[in-house]
Amino acid sequence: MSKIAEMRQKRGELWDKAKAFLNEHADENGMMNAEDTATYERMEKDIDSFGAAIDREERAERLEHELNAPTSQMLSSRPEKPLTDKPGRTSDEYRSNFWTMVRDRYAHYTVFNALQVGTDSEGGYLVPDEYERTLVQALQEENKLRSLCKVIHTSSGDRKIPLVASNGSASWVDEEGQIPESDDSFGQISLGAHKIASIIKVSEELLKDSVFDIESYIATEFARRVGDAEEAAFINGDGAGKPIGLLHNTNGAATGVTAASATAFTADELIDLVYSLKAPYRKHALFLFNDQTLKAIRKLKDGNGQFLWQPGLQAGQPNTLLGYKYETSYHMPLVGAGNKPILFGDFSSYWIADREGRSIKRLNELYAATGQIGFRVTQRLDARLVQQEGMKCLAMKAGS
Repeated sequence: MSKIAEMRQKRGELWDKAKAFLNEHADENGMMNAEDTATYERMEKDIDSFGAAIDREERAERLEHELNAPTSQMLSSRPEKPLTDKPGRTSDEYRSNFWTMVRDRYAHYTVFNALQVGTDSEGGYLVPDEYERTLVQALQEENKLRSLCKVIHTSSGDRKIPLVASNGSASWVDEEGQIPESDDSFGQISLGAHKIASIIKVSEELLKDSVFDIESYIATEFARRVGDAEEAAFINGDGAGKPIGLLHNTNGAATGVTAASATAFTADELIDLVYSLKAPYRKHALFLFNDQTLKAIRKLKDGNGQFLWQPGLQAGQPNTLLGYKYETSYHMPLVGAGNKPILFGDFSSYWIADREGRSIKRLNELYAATGQIGFRVTQRLDARLVQQEGMKCLAMKAGS
């Protein structure tokens, strides 16, 4: 048995013990005394620890597989034409001059001409193409919605997305009878480009140290800061200088179920939420909620006494809720009066429009008094729910 399989088996055994404990000590309303609650929460913590360890082992396994893969292929034929350097921001010359500019405050005068092709409107320079892919990959790791939603790339201007505003219908007609026309109508959604930026400070001593990996440092900090702000906007954004989020009152997910209580939801209400979504969207649907909401969900059972939450016991098999995968985000609202703590649907209904060309501007003088150099990193993007019927949310009862 592999190490990961063994860990999954142990986690499954822990979950069985936790279920048995909950069945034995919880009353008919699912409540336990303080001592039993503390014991159950320790069991949950152990289960979560195993889950995190399994994720780490699987990531390490994937990484080892990637590192062991061949990095090049043997030439099977002779090139007919000599290889030429790539143009613009894809060229080795641009990349070399760009990072020279980042490290050396006086390099601007020597690399200015080479970087002209990548100058942005605010005095910064567009990052090399290869490094832009690095930034996007780092963002996907920090902002999980980027891997769930549909991401499109735009070069400039607004992106118009045509939509069917109403659906036609068919009618039964007599032979040679007149076929009635359907009132089909069409609309469109516009995705623009909101600006998000951060200033990353680095000491001059570190920049002069050739061992310091400035590329990785900027990518990590950019992803951590921007990824978190993106995820918050993709969920709760109001559209004012930022994207319209999934929970927007008018342009976000429609309410599939409203809980009867302001402080708790039931297993039946979760089941109703699933079936409030049209069947075609349920094929690729998943849940999104806060970690605190997950704790409440783990205690819920269906009418047959089976827990709604189930751990993944096989390699590559995720934990599920009512048979569907789920993700967590601390930007999702907590359970509370009038809140929308649970989303369910096909997240490819939410589109993220990435404007190509992230840029970096070196700020030489702004932090000179503290011996630091600032790097202003900017990107532009927009996002919104394109297919509103593809997402539903569970809303809590308003008031107490």
